[in-house]
Amino acid sequence: MLSDAFDRRFSYLRLSVTEVCNFRCDYCLPEGTDCGPESRADDLTLPEIRRLVAGFASLGMRKIRLTGGEPSLRRDLTDIIALCKSTPGIDTVAVTTNGYRLPKDIDAWHRAGLDALNVSIDSLDHARFQMITGHDSLQTILRGLDRAAELGMARIKVNSVLMKHYNEDSLDDFLELVRHRPFTLRLIELMQTGDNDAFFQRHHLSGDAVIQRLNQEGWQERLRERSAGPAREFWHPDYVGGIGVIMPYSKDFCASCNRLRVSSHGELFLCLFADQHQSLRHCLQTDDPEPLRVFLQTAIQGKAYSHHLHQQNPGATRHLAMIGG
Repeated sequence: MLSDAFDRRFSYLRLSVTEVCNFRCDYCLPEGTDCGPESRADDLTLPEIRRLVAGFASLGMRKIRLTGGEPSLRRDLTDIIALCKSTPGIDTVAVTTNGYRLPKDIDAWHRAGLDALNVSIDSLDHARFQMITGHDSLQTILRGLDRAAELGMARIKVNSVLMKHYNEDSLDDFLELVRHRPFTLRLIELMQTGDNDAFFQRHHLSGDAVIQRLNQEGWQERLRERSAGPAREFWHPDYVGGIGVIMPYSKDFCASCNRLRVSSHGELFLCLFADQHQSLRHCLQTDDPEPLRVFLQTAIQGKAYSHHLHQQNPGATRHLAMIGG
């Protein structure tokens, strides 16, 4: 298994399949996508993705999350899901999506072997949702979520970015969403990126206030497993679903890091907020996995212990659409 100089082991790969997104979320792409046709044309091909996933799996990767931009903008996303699921060693295939195509695509994704689904919804109020995203598609997305539950998908999460003046008063609505549905609500602190500094300064909201309220209302924190992700998870006996809070500015957030990222153009991100990224695409031009294995085993030793968000340094990440968060 891949391990770094701090004895962290990496079993989780987040693979962006495109930087393009059709939403205009205020905190990410308020002016719309900054990717031209040439960017989409340069996305990793299906054979390159097959070699990449096989190489990572041979080094202990067990979970693949397909992200964007918006991954459903790739017409071959169902094929990518099936490819990942059929790779020896991969036991979990997940997709993070804005959900606008969910009712049309979820059945095909499920048949292809999708195990887990994350859908980004930053408000359950239709007007606010449209204000944040530039799209009036909330009802369509919720219909797709319910369809995923009907199909029996056991791991469905709703991601919501916490933001002052946008959704800080919306916790009651989100709690109702998980009262009778088997979803996990993921509340994520707004993160600074290269393009959103002013927005971040105005709207960043700490997750501490959310956790304080959850504790007051009888929510109980789950014990973290070694392989768990970055969220602090909470459960309540009166709710079918659960809550997770992701706080990248909290103490020792990076200590349990177990994930690596690859962009849609084949760049390895050792950290979401690293200053530099390394292209591994040259290792994907042959079916021989050894060049990729050697590249990854060498590169991982350069992974820093922590990001530098506390020093207002988001690294080379322009916006979250370029790598999917």
